[in-house]
Amino acid sequence: MKNYTINEIHNYLNTTDTIEEPLMEKLAQDSRKGVQTLLRQWQSKQDRKLKLHGRFIQMLQYEKALMKQGYRSIAGIDEVGRGPLAGPVVAAAVVLPENFYLPGVNDSKKLSEKKRNEFYGRIMEEATAVGIGIISSEEIDRINIYQASKKAMITSLQSLSLEPDHLLIDAMELELPIAQTSLIKGDEKSVSIACASIVAKVTRDRLMSEYALEFPEYQFHQNMGYGTKDHLEALQKFGPSSIHRRSFAPVKELV
Repeated sequence: MKNYTINEIHNYLNTTDTIEEPLMEKLAQDSRKGVQTLLRQWQSKQDRKLKLHGRFIQMLQYEKALMKQGYRSIAGIDEVGRGPLAGPVVAAAVVLPENFYLPGVNDSKKLSEKKRNEFYGRIMEEATAVGIGIISSEEIDRINIYQASKKAMITSLQSLSLEPDHLLIDAMELELPIAQTSLIKGDEKSVSIACASIVAKVTRDRLMSEYALEFPEYQFHQNMGYGTKDHLEALQKFGPSSIHRRSFAPVKELV
């Protein structure tokens, strides 16, 4: 193995997940510090992959159990945007194919923006069906945020291209004639709900970035409508915009 340069070893390790035992032994015995560093990095990468794989399999437990009961179109549902002072609440319903594999998928809040966008692309490309529900700030003020969240979820289901036979929902029950399972912190426990969380989050963030162009003084592309220090200062200075939730404090005190 010493006939190979460190750069050649680096390129090789970057293209494989498996090293045959004779080759592994030679690498382990290579006295060059650069080779040992590359080997440690490769092993750490494999350990991370194994951990993500294990967690993904664990997060499939609810889908697998439902499939054993005969369900075939299982929709994961989640919403984002209950807490912000401005903008809509957005829900997503996602039906995944049986062979879907996306290690690292998680509650959207626990992922970086880059990773969320990457996963969003994969989900939108590979999902059997995706539905979106968007409820405006005006309607949130009219029916309250809890009912608006439910309506967003129901709307996301209605926009699916197929009718699911079971729902996996993050901490909510819907008044619908469809079998359903409500999971506390479901976006951390179920692949389908986690994928719905990601789709809803990316959809809402992109909407808020568009609103930031219309209302630049509030910096919605950065705070997504949440009550950050800069956002609250802008509210005091400019007053509420047309997408602020007038039933939410402190917005309602400024109306």
